[in-house]
Amino acid sequence: MFSKNILPLIISIILAACSEEFNINGERIIQADLEPENWMAHGRTYDEKRFSPLTDINSDNVKKLGLAWYFNTDTNRGHEASPIVVDGVMFITSAWSVVYALDAEKGELIWKYDPKVPKEWGYKACCDVVNRGVAVWKGKVFFGTIDGRLIALEADNGKLIWEKLTIDKEKPYTITGAPRIIKDKVIIGNGGAELGVRGYVSAYNTESGEMIWRFYTVPGNPKDAFENPILKETITTWKGGNWWEIGGGGTVWDSMAYDPSLDLLYIGVGNGSPWNRYIRSPGGGDNLFLSSIVALKPDTGEYVWHYQTTPGDTWDYTATQHMILADLEIQGKKKKVIMQAPKNGFFYVIDRVNGDLISAENYVPVNWATHIDQLTGRPVENPEKNYKDRVVEKIKPGPLGGHNWQPMSFNPHTGLVYLPAQELFFNYGDDKNFVYNEKTWNTGIDIKATVPPKDQEELEELLEAIKGHLSAWDPVSQKEIWRANYDWPWNGGTLTTAGNLVFQGTTEGKFIAYKADDGKKIWEVDVQSGVGAPPITYSIDGNQYVAVMVGYGGAYALSGGVPPVHSGGNINGRLLVFKLGGDNSLPEPKLYKDMPKPPLLVADMATVSEGEYEYHEHCQFCHGAGAVGGGVIPDLQQMSQETHTAFLGIVLGGSHKDKGMVSFSEMLSEDQADAIHQYLISQANTTYKLLQSSK
Repeated sequence: MFSKNILPLIISIILAACSEEFNINGERIIQADLEPENWMAHGRTYDEKRFSPLTDINSDNVKKLGLAWYFNTDTNRGHEASPIVVDGVMFITSAWSVVYALDAEKGELIWKYDPKVPKEWGYKACCDVVNRGVAVWKGKVFFGTIDGRLIALEADNGKLIWEKLTIDKEKPYTITGAPRIIKDKVIIGNGGAELGVRGYVSAYNTESGEMIWRFYTVPGNPKDAFENPILKETITTWKGGNWWEIGGGGTVWDSMAYDPSLDLLYIGVGNGSPWNRYIRSPGGGDNLFLSSIVALKPDTGEYVWHYQTTPGDTWDYTATQHMILADLEIQGKKKKVIMQAPKNGFFYVIDRVNGDLISAENYVPVNWATHIDQLTGRPVENPEKNYKDRVVEKIKPGPLGGHNWQPMSFNPHTGLVYLPAQELFFNYGDDKNFVYNEKTWNTGIDIKATVPPKDQEELEELLEAIKGHLSAWDPVSQKEIWRANYDWPWNGGTLTTAGNLVFQGTTEGKFIAYKADDGKKIWEVDVQSGVGAPPITYSIDGNQYVAVMVGYGGAYALSGGVPPVHSGGNINGRLLVFKLGGDNSLPEPKLYKDMPKPPLLVADMATVSEGEYEYHEHCQFCHGAGAVGGGVIPDLQQMSQETHTAFLGIVLGGSHKDKGMVSFSEMLSEDQADAIHQYLISQANTTYKLLQSSK
């Protein structure tokens, strides 16, 4: 029995312990290597290396890795989050911005928070309704929502503390990226450049939710006041046109990094709105800060320096790809560098103190430019690939890039960056009939140039040319040291560890471990669905775990169209957690149903042709090019007779609004919608005949 004198002391100790729970701050993140059992920030550390010093799982014993537990989410849409693990609790997000807190050892649900994003907002998400994770800071969990809110929750119970709308809800903004927190400021950007918005990044007070600063990445109307002093200088890089009327672009939708020693925040800036520079800025110009890395002071949002990877971007070559900070020895000198492999196909090593280029070499085949000029830091464009006033085929890379959002990682022991690379091309054409439409995509690209070939041999040749690989890249020599080839692009982000390991998931539903030094594949498991998310690792009571979100989705899954056999099919997303000796297993996946026999085509070819155009103008971004579904959103070639009957009610009447399928009545006439239907019937009949003949 406790004495009355001791009891208050015990109570105060308990209360103090409770108040310290989930007490992540800047110092803990800076000193993350002192507690490698946690994964406290998006990239584990502020420098975003995605490297873990844990060695219990290593290249000698990884073959003993097995499934410890798994957790099913409530949706089959894309899963891209990096789990955050703090003191035995894991925080994850799923599609539609739903947050879960789990026991990191057993997988038991502690709490769930659903922000109840209106499903119709999904139409404004260019690249799926994904969410890349949370940030934890001083007892709170922070995350963004697809419909543009920034939310703070109590970490121990998931109760709402505050929420702030970070966007103009009349504009097609979204949030898919994970927030970063620096010195009690939660930093968040947004997406939406494809539909027509103006980019910015904002900082909010973690306690009150009050906005502290906002940095616009492109200038607005020249007649208005400049929100940032630097915008007065950038406006000279925009020439002709009324870009501000269609947003301008430059959204900061994913990548950030922070250097505490320099006290600099680095943001990656996205593409122009529209993509086509000849519409957006017909007089030319670099169009700052599109496709740039920008260094800011995190306290004020003040501009410090920038490096533009693709001046005057007209290909959707964003610089929003993952950035890594490291100190490298280059030509006998230690250099503080920032590394990035943006969409444009070149791997950049940049001095992060002043933004000067150190080196740049192509990491995938590139034909839009010949090289990066070392003196100017600018790409030397290939005039043969300039698509002004014409269509140019097979420009490399395409708009999905040589590398997309999937994070790379850096191992200081091997000195290598592990890069999820892909080889893709695209047919770009100058759309001379472009008219801005606030309710749809506004790329300024001739949609006819993007329609897949109908000839089966040509289509197979195209698919053969599309592939991915894991590249182990030496940033000092700017050379690839080893690679692992994949049949498909859009493979997952990477994790590397001091155990001489690299982990990566694939589009085809494999989760793989390689030796970090030589690339030897030493472990593989079937996870039943495509993986885009990067893995993380953590430890509890001396047991190391490896965790990864599984659930095919994102831009390529929706618009590229990959048969479900590669995506894993229409199953809900999952979190999978592995440990040495794990003996759990996944349930058997659902069997695929045979394709239903489509209705007979009764329309003439002129109607089908019109439907093909309208489909690729309005529908392909979710339902796939050539009406080939990717196994995430319903494949329209697989429609039942009931769906065929209800087609116009779905497309024009909005009967599936609660599932994310909004009405297109303001964009399509009944005749145009019917033409789309006939095109889908035509495609379905072709596919059905091929399937029948192959049996």
